[in-house]
Amino acid sequence: MKKLISLAIATSLFASSAFAADLIGTREPIAKDAVYFVLTDRFVNGDKSNDQRSQGGKELHTFDRPIAGGPKGQTANIGYLGGDFKGLLDNADYIRDMGFGAVWITPIVDNPDEAFTGSEPVKWKGFMQDGGKTGYHGYWGVNFYKLDEHLPSKNLDFRGLTKGLKDKGLLTVLDIVANHGSPAFTMTKKQPQFGQIFDKDGKLIADMQNLAPEKLDPKNNPLHAFYHSYPDLVQLSNFDENNPAVMDYLVGAYLQWIDQGAAAFRVDTIRHMPSSFFKAFADRIREKHPGFFMFGESFDYDGNVIAAHTWDRNGGYSVLDFPMKEAMGEVFGKPSKGYERLAQSLYLTKGPYANPYDLMTFYDNHDMPRIDATDAGFINANNWLYTVRGTPVIYYGSEMGFERGKAEHEGNRNYYGLANIAKAKRSPIYKSMRQIALIRKATPALQRGLQYNVSLAGDTASFYRVLQDSKYPREVALVVLNKGARASNVSVPASDIEPGIYRSKISGKSLRLRSGRAASFAVPANGVDVWVKSGRLTNRKISRALNEAMSTKGHQGDTPAKTANNQ
Repeated sequence: MKKLISLAIATSLFASSAFAADLIGTREPIAKDAVYFVLTDRFVNGDKSNDQRSQGGKELHTFDRPIAGGPKGQTANIGYLGGDFKGLLDNADYIRDMGFGAVWITPIVDNPDEAFTGSEPVKWKGFMQDGGKTGYHGYWGVNFYKLDEHLPSKNLDFRGLTKGLKDKGLLTVLDIVANHGSPAFTMTKKQPQFGQIFDKDGKLIADMQNLAPEKLDPKNNPLHAFYHSYPDLVQLSNFDENNPAVMDYLVGAYLQWIDQGAAAFRVDTIRHMPSSFFKAFADRIREKHPGFFMFGESFDYDGNVIAAHTWDRNGGYSVLDFPMKEAMGEVFGKPSKGYERLAQSLYLTKGPYANPYDLMTFYDNHDMPRIDATDAGFINANNWLYTVRGTPVIYYGSEMGFERGKAEHEGNRNYYGLANIAKAKRSPIYKSMRQIALIRKATPALQRGLQYNVSLAGDTASFYRVLQDSKYPREVALVVLNKGARASNVSVPASDIEPGIYRSKISGKSLRLRSGRAASFAVPANGVDVWVKSGRLTNRKISRALNEAMSTKGHQGDTPAKTANNQ
């Protein structure tokens, strides 16, 4: 009898350890919402009355400044082109209908009213050049409390935009800058606003006065105290995080925009300020808005570097997943490497991130060349992006392969407009992306589930996304992918079969997978299928692996090989 009792206890302990109550990747609210990223000025001109076409005068005009020297038929522009809040809101249905739940917009704060006369003049395909450029992108703030005049319309300010988008089912993710203001020196002669900061009442509180950073005198000139006496990025003014006035100014400004409807922040150039600054910034924002979600741009392809921003002691930010971006370019772009290349960037267990499931995943943006891929490459990239761990971020126009392969000064940021919106709806990329995006939107396991890889090799991939949590529907999703040019059978071995009745989110067909029996799935060329079953996970091998993943998905220490501080 004692042996039977001992066996029963052992069996009970084994079962409880094999089948945890909760198996979930992330509980972040934004995980349910794929994000569409727009440079507001380059999306749609909904109101020509706010174009400011005469701003800056004849020589330093800010509207429509094409870059010379490009090949015939190719264009790029460093002036404003008219995109605004009205153009965005008027086309919110287009964005929502593609399956997005959030829109990330570029900074909305006031930028200078002239083209910049310093720096090296921008050339076709040029890099790190600002001469002749304007603040159309929003990253050259001079008054962080004031809306740039190119964006609002009568009866449509930022509060109106966020409410209008919310009414359409879209959250607003606001791009913010804490590292720098506008270009500040090397001007032919001092220009108004450049290198200056104004408070919420319009009072000048900082001015570099067209001086090189090393010539600033913060001890004797209060207007210099906002800045470091050394340069950072090109000729941009470099905020001094050690000055409490800088923190107070930025926190006050960004709390204002949260109060007007910003639902999350994307933090520009997060690696250019010490983590101690961003920890204090996060604490002050979340003191007023607990749990407020922020993700940073740390432009580095080393996961051990960018992960430090995600740690609680550094502010608990999410980050844009640059390591996966690099891998996606190699797998779905012209190098066309196998799926095994992507496995390296997942970091599902014992990785450097606080939680890899909180990351924002993407394959291109405004600061780098758009992914150089065929239509099939885009389709395969989206099939991966919308089913793998993380929250997808799509750069405007990628739904039709807009300006594919182009860098900033050769068309990456070109105007989109209504003509391209109409054209996109006929694109095979759009149709395929919309299908998989809507599947993700309707499948909690794809949004939040832990990932268990069956096989990532060559042109095919298979993995589970498993969600077993009392707050959400219990789901098991089996994803099968084929990026090859021909149809292929994707096999799942008997040991990796989670038995049950599944329904295909693509075809609507149902099938039963049986315990101990391998299965094979026919996947078309450049195709995907998502098979979903409801209910509890029963495969002990998968359950053991995911229970271990629950305890090891976050970083296990505080000192990776490199840190994100002061690089």
